Amino acid sequence: MTAPIIITAEMGKADQAWANGLRRAHYPADRNVVDAHITLFHHLPPSHITEVKARLAALAAECPAPKARLSDLMQMDGGVAYRVESLELLSIRDALAEAFRGLLIPQDQARPRLHITVQNKVEPTVAKALYDTLYRNFQPRSLAINGLAAYYYRGGPWEHIGRWAFRG
Repeated sequence: MTAPIIITAEMGKADQAWANGLRRAHYPADRNVVDAHITLFHHLPPSHITEVKARLAALAAECPAPKARLSDLMQMDGGVAYRVESLELLSIRDALAEAFRGLLIPQDQARPRLHITVQNKVEPTVAKALYDTLYRNFQPRSLAINGLAAYYYRGGPWEHIGRWAFRG
């Protein structure tokens, strides 16, 4: 295997459906090849798949589902995302980062700004218009995080490796 491994936080069913709906409505169709997601790691080496799976399984087994909330909208150069606040999810991610020390690319060494992208790769004026529309009705709210997932990145749709539900 030469495809890098991506690690995400899994949303609850209702939140996943909501985010996927926004993505279908606003993400360029030819580029929308994955479901809405919250990326924790962008690029882990595939040679460590056994360790990755074991660590995700162990953490999910011992950790309860982290509390999370949609706290704001993020305007990006060519897109829009919802900011996700969760100190508990960041703590889980920190534990994984410590376990994967020495395997992380520079992008994954920094603590992420957790988010759900609903639009990307569009003209800045299109992104600004969507941001303004979504911002008018935005209300911070809770977000269900049910587990962790891993995928192989192969340039198009991600190849599912596994999902691990929080059970702690």
